[in-house]
Amino acid sequence: MTIGELPPAPAPFRRAVESLRQAEVRPEIELEDLPAPQRLAPFSAAIGASVYSAAEGGQGDDEELAVGRLILLYDPDGQRGWEGPFRLVAYVRADMEPEITSDPLLGPVAWSWLTEALEAHDAEYSAAGGTVTRAVSEGFGNKAEDPVSTELELRASWSPAHEDLSGHVAAWCDLMCLAAGIPPLPPDVAAMPRRREDPESDRTK
Repeated sequence: MTIGELPPAPAPFRRAVESLRQAEVRPEIELEDLPAPQRLAPFSAAIGASVYSAAEGGQGDDEELAVGRLILLYDPDGQRGWEGPFRLVAYVRADMEPEITSDPLLGPVAWSWLTEALEAHDAEYSAAGGTVTRAVSEGFGNKAEDPVSTELELRASWSPAHEDLSGHVAAWCDLMCLAAGIPPLPPDVAAMPRRREDPESDRTK
């Protein structure tokens, strides 16, 4: 092995990354590969998503309602607080009406969107934690005429119990749709699988 050459990704990590491609997501969602962080774990991969208002999502002048990213971390030795070799880190941001963001129950409700989505997709997990933030943006000076905007931001991480992460991706996508104000699909309506390139992985020593 030459100096600076990195070992190949372990099989559990490769299988977990491949399972990211198996998730069925709603047509309002457009997925993309993202550069993975290089210093959080020896092996990592990341995907991003946008939620659009139109049924087919991501086409033409459709309105973007929410954005998010999901990072997969893998350390064969585990890390403090992980309870296993895998860790998922999620971020979701969505515009919301001021009266919604001012509701004191928004935090617990938004967190329940995540936990209930994981349960609905049989995505077993442990050691979950996160934050819910409400942001208000006001314009001043030559932007004083800009309307006040309010946003919800949810940051969370949890340890998946198995290598198959398709259910976790589907739950994260459901969370984004709920934050965007799009109701869940009826139980008898299946989401359409979306095709995309393999998520890139970054490996650090």
